Amino acid sequence: MTWWDIKPQGVQGQLQLTGTKAGELEKALKAMLKDIQAAAEAAGTAVPGSAATTRLQGPPSSSDDLVRKAQGPVAAALGEYVQKRGKEFSSMAERTQAAVLGAAKATNAYLEGDLKAAKEAQDAARSVRLDLLKDAGGKK
Repeated sequence: MTWWDIKPQGVQGQLQLTGTKAGELEKALKAMLKDIQAAAEAAGTAVPGSAATTRLQGPPSSSDDLVRKAQGPVAAALGEYVQKRGKEFSSMAERTQAAVLGAAKATNAYLEGDLKAAKEAQDAARSVRLDLLKDAGGKK
């Protein structure tokens, strides 16, 4: 980039707004996962009631038995959905974090007059390189 014109107060306002929205997204994802778990538990099984649970013996030093509930086809499908979508959920969080950290780090470097470090932070955010953005010193 050959020319920069950053207004730090504007960046700060956008980062705060993005942080708020990211928090809302996190809450929505947690609620969705909780609802999926409740749906899986409520879906029932395809086995008779007495066969729906299996008692497993706990460790020899424990008198507690473990109970394994049978999993029905709906619960299995929901589990598979969450497993496959989990990567996408993680990706959303990582991209959001990279964008916020990259913008903050690039802006700080710009204010210090280090345009090379600002560009590096911008590039790290674009490529979702959280390892390059999370260092405590603020610079790469």
